[in-house]
Amino acid sequence: MVKRVLLIGATGIFGQRLASHLAKMPELHLILTSRSKDRAQVLVNRLISGGANATLESRAFDIGVNPDEAIAQSSPWLVIDASGPFQFMDYRVPMAALAAGSHFIDLADAQDYLIGFERSLERAAKNRGLIALAGASTTPALTSAVVDHLTQGWRRIDTVDITIVPSGANAVGPALVKAVLAQAGAPVATFALGRFTTVNGWLGSSRASIPRLGRFRVTPVETVDALTLTEKFKVALRVSFRAGLVSPIEQFSIEAFAWLRKKGLLKTTGWMVPLLVAGRNMTRRFCNDRGGMCIQVCGLNAQSRWTEANWSLLARDGHGPHVPTLAAVAAVRKLLAGNIEPGARMIAGELPLDAIEREYDGLSITSEIQFSYCDHGPFEGAVGRRAFHTLPVAVQAFHDVDGAPAWRGRSDVERGCGVMSRFIGWLMGLPSAGKSRDVEVSVERRADGSEKWTRIFSGRPFSSIMRLSEDGYLNERFGPAAFDLGLTASASGTALPVKRAWLFGLPLPRFLQPRSTAMEQCDEKGRFRFDVRLDLPVFGLLVHYRGWLEPAHCEEFV
Repeated sequence: MVKRVLLIGATGIFGQRLASHLAKMPELHLILTSRSKDRAQVLVNRLISGGANATLESRAFDIGVNPDEAIAQSSPWLVIDASGPFQFMDYRVPMAALAAGSHFIDLADAQDYLIGFERSLERAAKNRGLIALAGASTTPALTSAVVDHLTQGWRRIDTVDITIVPSGANAVGPALVKAVLAQAGAPVATFALGRFTTVNGWLGSSRASIPRLGRFRVTPVETVDALTLTEKFKVALRVSFRAGLVSPIEQFSIEAFAWLRKKGLLKTTGWMVPLLVAGRNMTRRFCNDRGGMCIQVCGLNAQSRWTEANWSLLARDGHGPHVPTLAAVAAVRKLLAGNIEPGARMIAGELPLDAIEREYDGLSITSEIQFSYCDHGPFEGAVGRRAFHTLPVAVQAFHDVDGAPAWRGRSDVERGCGVMSRFIGWLMGLPSAGKSRDVEVSVERRADGSEKWTRIFSGRPFSSIMRLSEDGYLNERFGPAAFDLGLTASASGTALPVKRAWLFGLPLPRFLQPRSTAMEQCDEKGRFRFDVRLDLPVFGLLVHYRGWLEPAHCEEFV
């Protein structure tokens, strides 16, 4: 029996791609809508000439004008909303679909909309025995499916990092530009250092590599993944979602708008939408037709081995805009098969990765998975396996490659009072002085054997990178300063005297090197105890921090 499917926003950037997939299904009678019936008919004609298997019709549909009547007149089995931007939408359309006795799917990726979806629609969907699924897009449907696939049976997930860089050669519509501007400079939720917090969208840039595509400047953007992935997979330390634009002009422009908005110098952005759409039409001439994304997950696999899992996607020939539609296509197939339980919810976790990847057929889209492993951390590498296992249990637990990623405790911090001590401490990002302060430490392990330590004293973080140097020293880098430490291990603990030092990459002569007294031990309560003191030649104390730590359970840390 042919099913009637009403596709809202069919002539948009993503709606057209979604329509091209659905038109291949002979089980469907596809009603393609647009604010302009003429544009919808042009799309119908193009799909028919391309050999559509579904029956097609066009219809004018204005989502802002009486959706109840418009949907009821179409008598659809399923309503799919591909219009957006969902940051500015309420639930009138899905409610109208359910009231008309229709199932509902949308391509939403806006956090607030997705969070409130189930609460607002669950009762109506359940009472009618209907299905309403939100988020059938790159996020959260695809991202959740990838993480689930990569981490089957894992004991623990420490970090999830998602990066997306779309092709700069594709056209963009006003809805997408409006959605991007809504995030620029605005607070967006994220999960970092084991806690939920906010950052400013499209600010705080970093560099990221996407396999087979290149290295790009990226910034945080809003998605619901920080919430859904953290809760579903009990992620211990971080869930990040970053995006970048291929064109440096576009990237720096959005960052500039974000900065102006954060500073309160840019009150409205609607007037910029047509300008940015026109700007893309100019810059796209100088960009290639490739885009991609990657998802990296780190933690302990089913065999308790530290693992870095990487899934990457590459879209060629301008096929990147198909990616946000593939989960919706897979969901329609599953709905046709009758394999979805009634109710309203986010689609995250509803679709397996292979069901989405099967929709690559006929597209220049490929994905691949790589796994990397690390069998010991830099501390064990510096002293050797035998010496490492002579260490007190608490010290081994802190430095072992499968050790807890999050620790909590108390600490005292002293700082030098001299001008030079304060200046160098500022360069290194050292904590301010204080007695019996709360301290948290996260240890982020990496496939190359290095570790990023982030110490948080009373809510203020500072970080260093630990790695094994080529000549066997333990090397620690604080911002522009780096030290080779002559690590020794014994049954009483570790000692870490400074052997060599660099500042801004330049070696410091011995008479300018700081002196270190650093020890790690186990106290009478079995806790990891640390005592680290750095003194500068001539200028005296730089910093002295000491205290204790205990593992923080992942659930408690979250």
